[in-house]
Amino acid sequence: MDNKLNSDSISGPKNREFESNKSKIKKNNTSNAGKLAFYIGSLHKGGAERVFVNLAEYFLHQGYQVVMVTQYQKEDEYVPADGIGRVISDITPQETTESRILNFYRRLRKLHRIWKQEQPDLVLSCVGKNNFMTVVTTMFTRTKAVVSVVGEAKEEYPTRLMRTLANLLFPHAAGVILQTERSRAFFSKRVGKTAVILPNSLNPLFIRPRFQGDREKRIVSVGRLDENKNHEMMIRAFANLIAKYPEYTLTIYGEGELREYLQELILVLKLEEKVFLPGIIPDVAEKIEKAALFLLTSYSEGVSNALIEAMALGLPVIATDVPSGGTVELVRHGENGWIIPVGDAAALEEAMDRILSDSELADRLGKEAYKIQERLAPERVNAQWKAYFEACMKK
Repeated sequence: MDNKLNSDSISGPKNREFESNKSKIKKNNTSNAGKLAFYIGSLHKGGAERVFVNLAEYFLHQGYQVVMVTQYQKEDEYVPADGIGRVISDITPQETTESRILNFYRRLRKLHRIWKQEQPDLVLSCVGKNNFMTVVTTMFTRTKAVVSVVGEAKEEYPTRLMRTLANLLFPHAAGVILQTERSRAFFSKRVGKTAVILPNSLNPLFIRPRFQGDREKRIVSVGRLDENKNHEMMIRAFANLIAKYPEYTLTIYGEGELREYLQELILVLKLEEKVFLPGIIPDVAEKIEKAALFLLTSYSEGVSNALIEAMALGLPVIATDVPSGGTVELVRHGENGWIIPVGDAAALEEAMDRILSDSELADRLGKEAYKIQERLAPERVNAQWKAYFEACMKK
């Protein structure tokens, strides 16, 4: 919640800016296809946020009016295309009290007012409590609610109470979108029976011909530097292989709270000339497309966009079998990538050794991984989302 910015839902400078955006929407959308809202915590640069921004822009180009409703605003955010409105839904400091219950009620009431004012035909929400709030606040309005679970279901709904609420509220939504079959099994049969599985589309920046030359002696990873990504296991496995593969380096792109810890680990293992943490960069595709191997060592993921993008570039990949089933939705072990158990350092080291030592295997895995470009092409996946939204709006 850092850099938190509050505003009234229908007044003040931020909403004057929204009114200006709204006028652009009217000019850009003459087909009267309808109006959609996307509700998420913020547009801070991350996987779910990027998916929402990409979907919003797709629907804008399809003739829909589109508004992004976020709880708050952060400094480092994706910038939606011109014509997409923005409303901040959180209560202001003046509206905040010492009572958590009262504050929650005021947030619900404010969000309900936003739907009444904006009158979207459909609102898509994601992540834990946001889905609850969307279902509750759209009741008795003309707006259809579609909830989505983009991460590990057990982490989004970790307690018995939250799981019970999900199973009670989700059937009242017009639609439920999941990303894996394992997520379907987490919820009640009533929810699972009606839910659909829709993939995320591939970021267009990663659609390009597969690199055909000699690959650089580089192992790469992309992800936030936090405990969940388990970069420590990656670095230690690489350290154990460096004597056998002295010409290779490991580069981890991303930023996060474990930077200092990982930098210290690199120093302790005397890998300063071999392991690099360049931070967040804008041109990831260009930086990794010639690499020899991509690693994903997370304890938990939904369906990893970073893994999708590495595969789309035609890199051989090693990824952990995360509990959500996100990895097995993408990777067929030994065919288009390599799957290892979560937290298994020995399995990671063995897999890295096998692929680095066998150029034919690495090339075969990369060629098969590259085919995900067709499977998750934006025009194909976005059309599936559009068809589902239109069906939900008719309910």
